[in-house]
Amino acid sequence: MITRREAGAGLLSAAVFAGTSAQAASEAIIMQLPAPQTSGGMPLMQALKLRHSTREYADRPLPLRVLSDLLWAAFGVNRPSGDRTAPYWRHIMVIDVYAAMVDGVWFYDPKAHLLRKHLSVDIRAATGQQDFVGSAPLNLVYVAHGERMHDVPPEGRRLYASVDTGFIGQNVYLFCASEGLASVFRGAVEYKKLEKVMQLEGEQFVTFAQTVGYPKS
Repeated sequence: MITRREAGAGLLSAAVFAGTSAQAASEAIIMQLPAPQTSGGMPLMQALKLRHSTREYADRPLPLRVLSDLLWAAFGVNRPSGDRTAPYWRHIMVIDVYAAMVDGVWFYDPKAHLLRKHLSVDIRAATGQQDFVGSAPLNLVYVAHGERMHDVPPEGRRLYASVDTGFIGQNVYLFCASEGLASVFRGAVEYKKLEKVMQLEGEQFVTFAQTVGYPKS
């Protein structure tokens, strides 16, 4: 029996390869984000106590303010040097954060703190193997640049990139705990399929995905 997620993913692939990329490329769409709120919040130990994974989500969208703070907490710029809220291997930034939402896929630009439209199609159902990913308001997709890891053999690049992704994912978990949001970090991603759907180029590859939303009551 074909699940709703599988059916949606099949239709999605057809839509993408029918010319969605040309449409997305012609659109110069930017989502301006409000400046992140970098003070206050929940004490760290309390957030750690509340951190957990959730697999049931309401379809309630995230307010723009929450989305802004979430992305900054994940991998935003927190120093004049341009360094980030999460550490990264050998001081080489290899991870990009994409936000898959109902209105398409957005690339997070940390330096400008804004979102740039990458695809104008809803790919949420293709970001994981569980049905809930297709209806949760946000799926973060972590994409690595293999070409930046010159000192690592190709077969070892996923390991190093996955470590960096884990740091970012933990930031997201702690933010979600402090804001009453739900999240689950997902390694069960059909990598090659998702990379084609996202139309990644060169040596880019998907490491993990992470669902974020309000818990289903």
